[in-house]
Amino acid sequence: MLAEDLEITTPIDVDIIALDKDDRVVVLIEVKIIQAQEKAAKQRIADYMISWMKAVLAKMSEQRTIIPYAMFVDTEQILIFKWDGVNLSEPVCSLNTGEILRHYQPEFGSQQIFESYLETLIEAWLRDLAYQWKSEMPPASEQITIIGLLERLAGGTTKSGVQLGNFVYRDKLFDEYCDRA
Repeated sequence: MLAEDLEITTPIDVDIIALDKDDRVVVLIEVKIIQAQEKAAKQRIADYMISWMKAVLAKMSEQRTIIPYAMFVDTEQILIFKWDGVNLSEPVCSLNTGEILRHYQPEFGSQQIFESYLETLIEAWLRDLAYQWKSEMPPASEQITIIGLLERLAGGTTKSGVQLGNFVYRDKLFDEYCDRA
């Protein structure tokens, strides 16, 4: 299924967003545990999720919100794409999920993991990139720098379980404020 075939309406539930130091969304992140065993089936699921992310980015662009990066994460790989408001690039960075996340959870990959915990580990890594809270050179810092993302993450934060729409719903208090405005 192509992104053009997907009907996207707002608000849009997304797994994680990364915000820059000025609270602008710089990365849309989707995290999935793919249960399929066959390589072709896993690829179809990943392709669908990437198409879905492209459709979400296009919808946000229609509303004049350009989110410059998208990230798809599963237990095997982290794929990072660039979005220019019209086109989603091929992956500009491909990382091994286990190599990245074992820095934060040494047993990663040796036991069953749930999607919410995978999201938590991805947020820990992104926040480490933004603030170096765990290490001076977080995993994949060089690759993230090369694609221009590290500079955008610096001083920012992440939010999970958010909705994107005409604006970002960051938390309940923000929602209530916007409802009154």
